[in-house]
Amino acid sequence: MLEDWAVVQAGCHFNIHIILFNDYLNRQYLSDSNMIKINDKITKISVIGGSQVGSDIYDLAYDVGREIAKRGAILICGGLTGVMEAACRGAKKEGGLTIGILPSADESNANKYVDIKLPTGFGYARNIPIVLSADAVIAINGGPGTLSEIGYSLTYNKPIIGLQTWQVSPFYKEDSPFIIKANSAYEAVKLAFESIKKLKP
Repeated sequence: MLEDWAVVQAGCHFNIHIILFNDYLNRQYLSDSNMIKINDKITKISVIGGSQVGSDIYDLAYDVGREIAKRGAILICGGLTGVMEAACRGAKKEGGLTIGILPSADESNANKYVDIKLPTGFGYARNIPIVLSADAVIAINGGPGTLSEIGYSLTYNKPIIGLQTWQVSPFYKEDSPFIIKANSAYEAVKLAFESIKKLKP
C-alpha cells in the first residue's frame, strides 16, 4: 500500500515538473551566446524510435534532429541511444536544445547529446509525457515501445509523421491516415510544422 502511494506521489511530482517546465519553455529560450527574445510559444517536437538501429536509420534520425534545430524548435525524446541519440546529436550540430525524458530514475543513463535530462523511474510509462510534451511527433523506425508512443500520439491527437516506421491505418479507407508518411528528414520536419500550424488558432 505504501509502495503504491509512493508511485502516485512520484507521478504527481513529475507531472507538476513537466507543466512548470513547459511553461518555462513557452516564456523564454536561452542560446549559447545570449538571451534571445521571449516567445509566446516555442515549438516542441518529439522524435521517437528504436534504441538499437543500423547506420542508415541513425543517419536519418541525425538529419531529422538537424532539421528540427534549424527551424528553431526544441527536440524532445526518450534520451537513450539509437534514434534518440542520433536526433539529439543532429540538433546539437545546429545549436538546438534537446530534452531527454528518461525511463530510469538515473539521469546518467542519458546520451551525451541531451541538454536537459528528466529522469522518471517510470519505464515505458514515460512514453506518455514524451508525447504530451510535444506539439508534433516524428516516428523513425522503432519497435513495440515506439508503437506504444504512436498509440499515445493518436489518443492525444498529436500530429504524427512517419519515416520508415510502423504502418497504422484506419479501418475505413475514407478516414484520414493515422500516420503522415514522409520520405526524407526534411519532408518529415516540414510536414510536422505544417501540421502544427493547422492545429494552432
